[in-house]
Amino acid sequence: MKLGIVGMPNTGKTTLFNVVTNAGAQSAKHAFSTLERNVGVAAVPDARLDALAALYHPKKVTPATIDFVDIAGLVRGSSRGEGLGNKFLAYIREVDAVIHVVRCFEDDDVLHVEGSIDPARDIETIGLELIFADMEMLERRIERGAKQVKVIGKSAAAELDLCRRLYAHLEEGLPARTFACSEDEQAVLNEIALLTSKPVIYVCNFGEGDFAGGSIEEHPRYRAVEEIARREHAELLPICAELEAQVAELPPEERAMFLAEIGVESGGLDLLVQRSYALLGLMSFLTAGAPEVRAWTIKRGTKAPQAAGKIHSDLERGFIRAEVISFDELMACGGMAAAKEKGLVRSEGKGYVMQDGDVVLFRFNV
Repeated sequence: MKLGIVGMPNTGKTTLFNVVTNAGAQSAKHAFSTLERNVGVAAVPDARLDALAALYHPKKVTPATIDFVDIAGLVRGSSRGEGLGNKFLAYIREVDAVIHVVRCFEDDDVLHVEGSIDPARDIETIGLELIFADMEMLERRIERGAKQVKVIGKSAAAELDLCRRLYAHLEEGLPARTFACSEDEQAVLNEIALLTSKPVIYVCNFGEGDFAGGSIEEHPRYRAVEEIARREHAELLPICAELEAQVAELPPEERAMFLAEIGVESGGLDLLVQRSYALLGLMSFLTAGAPEVRAWTIKRGTKAPQAAGKIHSDLERGFIRAEVISFDELMACGGMAAAKEKGLVRSEGKGYVMQDGDVVLFRFNV
């Protein structure tokens, strides 16, 4: 599962990517300093791992991870190939969700390709380029569908009607993710993999001074993006990528002091990774013991045998049962032995749907 970081040139995309993944990708103040995608992996912050580590004193602690892709800046005309746009749009098509970085900071040394700072205009510009690319794909599908109706009949006619209704929706300048349809129709659309159907987090990249000046939620640029996010059913997060980059370079014991001095609260970066994880429909179950405390990534709705298979295929193949306790119950008891004495450790079978934060021991026989 991958998240693509997109936006116009010079919005702070690569700075944000580097802080999240520690990948060291090139970042510059001129447009198109990123010509190829950068790929990196970020650890998902999870305070539960620290608590379990304090309880079990393991040799190793392993967090869940998530993949990020830094995609070069999109510009007006990208759907027609401007600024190498066709290549960059293809990269977006390969990711599962999008982090759209929107420039809200002022900096005379950093050129804006449109000549001024206007986040609503920038979102509309990129949104329309993605819509144009989706319309082009749908046009080809509609053309093929019209021919298939004569051969296949009813099923092809239903898909053709769906594509035509969606095309009309896009013509109004609306992304595919706001298109109302049935579950069966959504399954068809998922196969088409339209750019504007992907879930989105809008990241408003502000300057350090913007955060120090009061509530960022009252800033007019934030409120402009907030209105767009509300209409599009997208998520929204304000952040200062440059500040997060500075904080990341400090020793852990100095970070809180640094932020206190400038009057800024931390947590924007961790929150971004956590929201990205949730945006993909992911969650973590936990295993704990002296060798290792670890978070394992699964999709929401995963059943116990398939979760066991994330650890090793033999566990899924020979699954007998899962011994499960919630993280909160385990910590309240102070350990597994006390939890078992209180009867809080459950024995769950093949039909059990895993919950976020389950601490699990899988029993199996191969």
